[in-house]
Amino acid sequence: MADKITFSIIKADIGSLCGHHVVHPDLIEVARRKLKEAKDGNKIVDFYVTNCGDDLELIITHRKGEDSEEVHSLAWDTFCEATKKSKELKLYGAGQDLLADTFSGNVKGMGPGVAELEFEERPSDPVIAIMMDKTEPGAFNLPLFRVFADPFCTAGLIIDKSLHSGFIFEVMDVKEHRLVRLNTPEEMYDLLALIGTPGRYVIKKIVRKDGLPAAACSTSRLSLIAGKYVGKDDPCAVVRAQSGLPAVGEVLEGFAFPHIVAGWMRGSHHGPMMPVSVKNAKCTRFDGPPRVIALGFQLANGRLIGPADLFDDPAFDTVRLKAAEIADYMRRHGPFEPSRLGPEELEYTTLPEVLSKLEERFEKL
Repeated sequence: MADKITFSIIKADIGSLCGHHVVHPDLIEVARRKLKEAKDGNKIVDFYVTNCGDDLELIITHRKGEDSEEVHSLAWDTFCEATKKSKELKLYGAGQDLLADTFSGNVKGMGPGVAELEFEERPSDPVIAIMMDKTEPGAFNLPLFRVFADPFCTAGLIIDKSLHSGFIFEVMDVKEHRLVRLNTPEEMYDLLALIGTPGRYVIKKIVRKDGLPAAACSTSRLSLIAGKYVGKDDPCAVVRAQSGLPAVGEVLEGFAFPHIVAGWMRGSHHGPMMPVSVKNAKCTRFDGPPRVIALGFQLANGRLIGPADLFDDPAFDTVRLKAAEIADYMRRHGPFEPSRLGPEELEYTTLPEVLSKLEERFEKL
């Protein structure tokens, strides 16, 4: 156990510059200072701080295991410290994702999103931190299914014997808070029957058939925690690559199609997922469209070598153009479905307050 490393991404929206746009540089500096103190004190192995849109992203390596109270407390304290700066600057939505007043041992269920994977470091271990803005955890369902179960995306599923037997998907029912494990390829249709409903069934973890940890996603649904709309969940994922796992290029290929996700403006609309560089992870048009970034690291005894900004590549320009075209098309629907989410998803937004005033005016027929 002592030799294992844990790769954690813990994120929160605790304030943005000019609406739901982008994290202010001062907040990133606060987070870097806090995590450097922890690293200097040997509480963690290494860290990297970035943002995806208006979400502050803490990437941490440590040897405390998944769900470590010490690491989660560090992240919570970091978000609280950054929130103080956010309030000082009067940033929009300061402390938005901090749904509790005090830390209770684990940030899960308290607002921040968490994706963690504990594993034995390989001789060469590429790890990709994938982070999204303006959408929900189920937005990872389609691309990660393609990466780990679709041979039209991942050639290694066919031609690499170490991948050929397939993977086990852990799928969480976020409404009933229960978990099921399904094997691919043999239970592929059962898997798709679930994850094709991304608002309820969410990929939580993926492991190779022999138990090798491959990927982990955040699954927190803020609306289900708070009982009302307080912002979208803006999920993150840890994905390992190469040497018996999908190649880095195969992982990225899963995001080369701008699939439709829920979120976008006021968390109430469908829009295309646009893969972008970190510098372009700023949501402006109709507070979007939804963005995804991918940072690639090499691990060296837990140290983070990198990152490589993996979507900062003109090969993804056509994907971005297609996403922009889809955004145009969806916006022309205005307030009509399918641009606007269905009634079940809108239940947690501000729309019910608007509709409630009409109740007494309905006449029975």
